[in-house]
Amino acid sequence: MPLTSHPSHRPLPGPARVRRAWAWGAAGAVLLAAVFLLYAEPDFVVMMADQLWACF
Repeated sequence: MPLTSHPSHRPLPGPARVRRAWAWGAAGAVLLAAVFLLYAEPDFVVMMADQLWACF
């Protein structure tokens, strides 16, 4: 039995799959950065909450 037929020897993922993984990682990093920026500027968050509350 050749070594390449072993189940642990899987081919590498295709370029589209790798690009999709990078895109999800980048989107997650941007979202995390936005959360940290909003946390660092509490006055902005309070102002936005007040404006949202004024709509109701």
